[in-house]
Amino acid sequence: MTNTPSSFSALVQDFFGQRLVAQRNASPRTVTSYRDTFRLLLGYAQRRTGRPPTGLSLADLDVPLILGFLDHLEKERGNCVRSRNARLAAIRSFLHYAAHQDPASLQNIERVLAIPLKRFERPLLSFLSRDEIDAILAAPDASTWSGHRDQVLLACLYNTGARVSEIITVCVDDAQLEQAPHLRLHGKGRKQRVVPLWKTTATRLREFLSRTRLPGDAPLLPNRNGRRMTRSGVADRLRAAVATAGLRCPTLRGRRVSPHTLRHTTALHLLQSGVDITVIALWLGHESPATTHLYVEADLKMKEQVLQRLDPPSSRRVRFRPSDRLLAFLDRL
Repeated sequence: MTNTPSSFSALVQDFFGQRLVAQRNASPRTVTSYRDTFRLLLGYAQRRTGRPPTGLSLADLDVPLILGFLDHLEKERGNCVRSRNARLAAIRSFLHYAAHQDPASLQNIERVLAIPLKRFERPLLSFLSRDEIDAILAAPDASTWSGHRDQVLLACLYNTGARVSEIITVCVDDAQLEQAPHLRLHGKGRKQRVVPLWKTTATRLREFLSRTRLPGDAPLLPNRNGRRMTRSGVADRLRAAVATAGLRCPTLRGRRVSPHTLRHTTALHLLQSGVDITVIALWLGHESPATTHLYVEADLKMKEQVLQRLDPPSSRRVRFRPSDRLLAFLDRL
């Protein structure tokens, strides 16, 4: 394959059509994520080179351009390190495919593949207290259609600990509200899981469905046009509920609460209620229980309870003596 604009354009199309869809059977979420990465990358490359995306070649995706693109994501678009790394992972996947299709570009591809993922600090998980979550769930005005929908939306998010991408793809047929009420969620990597519903959640959902009378293949929580809600739409409705809840719960005033905060809150409240951590991992759809251990680290009350069971050490005070000057220098680093 010659390194020409036409061959590069065909290579990108083959990567999505053949590699991702036909060969790897990638999930729609993965395809969408990779698509968004290339939209951003090709737009940046166009501004950098002055050529349209169809006029680019594989050689244009060199180390300076990719590094510039990654800096652009962080500094100009305000992306976090995780998003930056996700974009780089998509580019790497494409270049691994391109290396087999265009061996002549292997040297340039290997240089780009050598760009490492950026390390980052894991922030403490943000979660809500029982009083705060109760105030948020009671905030929407259930007398209106949108308020009733928002109330059910927030109740389902808290009950299931679902990701936004999972809750907006749930259909009416995914809700079982008769015996053993539960919700079927379609998670990452085409994985499905069933999460039980509390009586209050099932009752709210049952009332909402009797009010809307939606068909089985319709979105369970639609927007006003009857279509699936968007991620930003869910975030907006949560933001409005938090603002209203702040009137009766002062700790919520000025606080930033995201849909993922509700997911963290679900996990932590289950943990505080004595639910086994492996069950919580299944509840949230975690790949490994090791991910769920983050909630143990975030629960200060559990740490305090453990500390109260321990006797303080009975060690005697030792007078400080300065060490060797060279060792002291190393200690200060």
